Amino acid sequence: MNEPWSYREGIGAGIGSSLIGFDVEATDGKIGSVDEESNAVGDSYLVVDTGFWIFGKKVVMPANTITRIDTQNQKVFLARTKEEIKDAPEFDEDTYKDPGYRQQLGDYYGRFPYQP
Repeated sequence: MNEPWSYREGIGAGIGSSLIGFDVEATDGKIGSVDEESNAVGDSYLVVDTGFWIFGKKVVMPANTITRIDTQNQKVFLARTKEEIKDAPEFDEDTYKDPGYRQQLGDYYGRFPYQP
């Protein structure tokens, strides 16, 4: 599997605009909308506000979990199910940028089979 914090080949390049506010779709339905993003090389991710789906929590989605970005319809598609996302290491506003959390999250999502 590719580095979790880098976009898959052909995704992310040339987006040219912010993804904040875009809807985010798991393989089995909408999970929320993009609240924050980072496009730093080797440290790209989305912070998704899940709204009422997981009681107002946020989740961090490494760039490699993104399979497609539809700029026309403002949607981001992920290669993960709602259950996989719900069971990920918990988001903490104070520590989600820490290397330890990033390692834990990268390891968690890296356990799942590659999905194109």
